Amino acid sequence: MPQDVRFDLPFDTPVSEHLEYARGRHLRWVWDMGLVRSQAAFEEYRSWDLPQAAARTYPHASAEDMVVLMNWFSLAFLFDDQFDATRPDRADRIAEVARELIATPLRPAGTAPRVVCPITTAWAEVWAHLSAGMSLAWQTRFAASWGRFLVAHTEEVDLAARGLAGTLGLDEYAEFRRRTVGIHHSIDAGERSRGFEVPAQVQAHPLMVRMRDLAADTIGFMNDVHSFERERRRGDGHNLIAVLHRERGCSWEEAADEAYRMTVRCLDEYVALEARVPAMCDELGLTDGQREQVRMGVEAIQHWINGNYEWALTSGRYAAAKEGPAATAELAGRGSLDDLLAV
Repeated sequence: MPQDVRFDLPFDTPVSEHLEYARGRHLRWVWDMGLVRSQAAFEEYRSWDLPQAAARTYPHASAEDMVVLMNWFSLAFLFDDQFDATRPDRADRIAEVARELIATPLRPAGTAPRVVCPITTAWAEVWAHLSAGMSLAWQTRFAASWGRFLVAHTEEVDLAARGLAGTLGLDEYAEFRRRTVGIHHSIDAGERSRGFEVPAQVQAHPLMVRMRDLAADTIGFMNDVHSFERERRRGDGHNLIAVLHRERGCSWEEAADEAYRMTVRCLDEYVALEARVPAMCDELGLTDGQREQVRMGVEAIQHWINGNYEWALTSGRYAAAKEGPAATAELAGRGSLDDLLAV
């Protein structure tokens, strides 16, 4: 399934004017923090172009906040790649590090990590900046979404370690993917990037809950389409195309076509619900200021759907053909060239 599969999205994504300023500072930070430990890993990481992803998904962030958001992207993606299919014993270490990452937002900002490795040290620094100026309600909401994402990640690693990767049925996988894609807290970070907060009564409304879930489904399935070649190289069965291929006994092409259709259905439902937002605001009796916060909250979702899509089309992370150390690592079942869980 080629990386350049196109979806017809009904909204555009601006790109931050601070992209190049933040990119240079971010790449130095990644090296200085030990998030890449070899030149080969650094070159592979650069090919992913995560700065572009941050610049598209948080286009209104300030220059300094853009650096912080890029830094956060790096540790999230690099941690996601730490499982080595040839070493299932690492599942326990991944769970230990994940618990530390979950605990960080629940402690006073700036608290030193108790489990020390490049990932946890980087996250403690990033969280101190990311949480600055945000209410306890926002921090709690972010922490809950972040925790669910990391728990799902450890469940995914545990399934692989027990030789059960790719055994989930379609319905189970769809629910699981909604958690592993990590979109809920990523949308929350959109509020931090512009210095506003969506009112609590809006976040709790069934319409907004469903819109956020559909955004996660759309992005997760879209990512499965674009990352399929990479995940097949790694032998990773946690992919919508692989699940459809196995469960329905269809060809890879047929599975890919159905994955595309499922993605479009999620997107279409999201767009239909978005049109009902003004009526929700009326129902809740929101003020003009609160309606503006809701408008920006909806934009944060749009930025993630379209921004992530535009980035994925060109990112080296999902390249269908790859050579060199990165390709060798993927064929061996690894996502990362460097071990970032050791001290």
